[in-house]
Amino acid sequence: MNLFVFGLGFSARHFSEDQRARFGTVRGTVTEAARAERLAAETGFTLRAFGPETDDSRIAEDLADTDILLVSAPPGPGGDTALARYREAIAGSRIRWIGYLSTIGVYGDQNGAWIDESTPAIPKSARSRERLAVEEAWLAFGRETGKAVQVFRLSGIYGPGRNPIVKLRDGRTQRIVKPGQVFNRIHVADIAATLAASIARPRNGAVYNVTDDEPAPPQTVIEYAAELTGLPLPPAVDFETADLSPMARSFYGENKRVRNRLIREELGVRLAFPTYREGLAALVADAERAA
Repeated sequence: MNLFVFGLGFSARHFSEDQRARFGTVRGTVTEAARAERLAAETGFTLRAFGPETDDSRIAEDLADTDILLVSAPPGPGGDTALARYREAIAGSRIRWIGYLSTIGVYGDQNGAWIDESTPAIPKSARSRERLAVEEAWLAFGRETGKAVQVFRLSGIYGPGRNPIVKLRDGRTQRIVKPGQVFNRIHVADIAATLAASIARPRNGAVYNVTDDEPAPPQTVIEYAAELTGLPLPPAVDFETADLSPMARSFYGENKRVRNRLIREELGVRLAFPTYREGLAALVADAERAA
């Protein structure tokens, strides 16, 4: 069984490395040829350059030799670049499972309410509207071809090298307080476990929320990270006066509590890190063992 990944970013790389033993070959794409060479040397995967402005003529041949396709690249101009360029190659291949990594941002602002996969998607930002359009394109492709297409809506991703502890150590985080604001999160290892469970139980047209059990205020997570590590706690900053990029500020314009019952009941997923507490504690323990 061979894997191909469009967009070998943080989550897709972790999945590919975590599940490496089950795949005969792992191939994938990044946007630049130089980065493809560097990552190929680091991972042992076969990497191609691919993006809105780049392409590698060997990708069509790779897809013909693929069983599992993971799409993690962000939308390009006008939609999903992979689907636009390789629709026929994928349709005519032996690929039996396609996973598209999306975002819970497609639900938009829910005023702090609990939501699940039955909640209508009402994306607020342009990037989330693009994500929803790509979701719909891949799901339509699954209906047309009979290929099992699954959509995974991810909450805030964290894991080794990308988490509040790293930001505290680097002095790159603020303890922003916006009353009533909560976010869900998901450890990258639990994303990998969910994808593996879906490959074992494909369902064409499935949409899953991949998220932890406990939405929490962002300042609470920073406080817990500081408590675990003994690092200095940044001063509290009111959201209205915080120095934030337009994109970062837009995240605070969406407030929701996301349920993950479907991955548990349908796929049998048991989260290794059901809340940020287990996830951050494990990251600290891993760092201490490596020291």
